[in-house]
Amino acid sequence: MHATPSSALPVGRGLLYVTFAATAWGTAGAAAALLYRGSGLGPIALTFWRTFGGLVLLLALRTLLRRRSGGRAAPAPYEPWRRRVLRVVVTGVALAVFQAAYFAAVATTGLAVGTVVTMGAGPVLIAIGARVTMGERLGVGGVLAVAGALAGLAVLVLGADGAATVRPAGIGYALLSAAGCAAMTLITRRLGRGGDSDPYASTSSAFAVAALCLLPLAAVEGLWPQAHDLGRSLWLMGYIAAVPTALAYGLYFAGLTAVRAATASVVSLIEPVSAAVIAVLFLGEQLTMATAAGTGVLLTAVAALAVTEARGAVAAARSAAPATG
Repeated sequence: MHATPSSALPVGRGLLYVTFAATAWGTAGAAAALLYRGSGLGPIALTFWRTFGGLVLLLALRTLLRRRSGGRAAPAPYEPWRRRVLRVVVTGVALAVFQAAYFAAVATTGLAVGTVVTMGAGPVLIAIGARVTMGERLGVGGVLAVAGALAGLAVLVLGADGAATVRPAGIGYALLSAAGCAAMTLITRRLGRGGDSDPYASTSSAFAVAALCLLPLAAVEGLWPQAHDLGRSLWLMGYIAAVPTALAYGLYFAGLTAVRAATASVVSLIEPVSAAVIAVLFLGEQLTMATAAGTGVLLTAVAALAVTEARGAVAAARSAAPATG
């Protein structure tokens, strides 16, 4: 039996939280696609409102949780202020790139393809980046999984010629989004050791930096939605800030206290699947055979990469454990 993180939260409920979060993330692109049809907002402005609204709600959630715990918070390990500032700033900039490029991908190449490429390429770039910057070994299984993911991406790109919903520019935005996600994760791994013990504080700080970076660019692009159908636009913007941002991130962090990170990464594959289903059933997007094949290969490779990571973590834990007998 593999050990799970020590937590008062049952494992089953933790899995439920992570599953809900991944499903909710898959709806963010759908809401963005609907907003593009009538609000006049561009990807940068939409990302600003998502990060700003999510920041406000996350701060409110953190305040509520601290009140429920009687104001008690675990003391944060010491972290030099320069490293803390660097970590928060770089993470916030990477978050802004990650979110803005994702919404640009959805606007350019559609919800299904944009989400699949972003979420499929992210773990691949993280694995490669961890090998280059931190010397983390991939192993044979990891190398094969990365190769499979790259093959899936190649099928998607090569199939773009005959597919109206697959556009190279959109795939480029999705890869840029995946690069932002990878940078954010690698910075957290490299500089986050010994940092905040409160994940909500770190996330709120990153959201604040992202919102500040996006504000001037959003003002140039067009910050305010059009007056036409304003109520619908505000409702969708509120939904994006509340459900797939503040609520989903809150539940995901809570779920991680009971579920291994590698397990959570596999469950998170629900996001591109749910986005693809929504795109086909409700947004009228078409998936060609090449798109479906590339999607299947990509998601299978990412799942294999997560399983390889889980096995490596278990093997490392067993080798580090003191011998008994």
